[in-house]
Amino acid sequence: MSKKILVVDDEPSIVKLVQFNLKKEGYQVEVAYDGEMALEMADQFHPDLVVLDLMLPKMDGLEVCRRLRQEKRHIPILMLTAKTDELDKVLGLELGADDYMTKPFSPRELLARVKAIFRRIEVLRREAQERGNPSVMRIGNLQIDPEGYVVLRDNQEIDLTPKEFELLLYLACHRGKVLSRDQLLNAVWNYDYVGDSRIVDVHVSHLRDKIEADSRNPVYIKTVRGIGYKFEGPKEK
Repeated sequence: MSKKILVVDDEPSIVKLVQFNLKKEGYQVEVAYDGEMALEMADQFHPDLVVLDLMLPKMDGLEVCRRLRQEKRHIPILMLTAKTDELDKVLGLELGADDYMTKPFSPRELLARVKAIFRRIEVLRREAQERGNPSVMRIGNLQIDPEGYVVLRDNQEIDLTPKEFELLLYLACHRGKVLSRDQLLNAVWNYDYVGDSRIVDVHVSHLRDKIEADSRNPVYIKTVRGIGYKFEGPKEK
């Protein structure tokens, strides 16, 4: 079954262009022209991906992103906006957006980003399946379910954004290996993503707050000075 994509933008010409190119690639597409309509369509359409403009009437894209993360945290989000301010970009990514494009944009690049998001999710799931249990990874008091996008700590579900989940899954799939910030940025955000690697540090910090008993003395995600991070687990007693 083809993937479903919700396009949210208040410019009809942009919506028409994006909708045409996505449909041509075989995706099912629905559209929304303001923030409130976007949330309603997300409930009705159950998209696999949201292409979301930042400047929207009734409710801006950042608030839409925040609410989608609260209510439907598994939906990947590609932000599409005229804003070029680095702060807006980082804020969008911190809220859980998977990628960020600025207008004017190339339809070919948009399609490449969409395909990269879907491909990355599939790669992460396949890597997890190839490493032992095909359904759930158990490390210490954590359980990571690649299919359901669910993480449990002491059998209690942890509320992670899709990006936090994918970062955790990638780290766990490479347990014991030192990974640089650039490696993580390329693997978890986008293979051709060019951005500030500080976003990796922000997401690692958020992950530690959620999965570690004491984020200042992490057991799972260790910092390797001057390089990046390494995922470990509780030492056997």
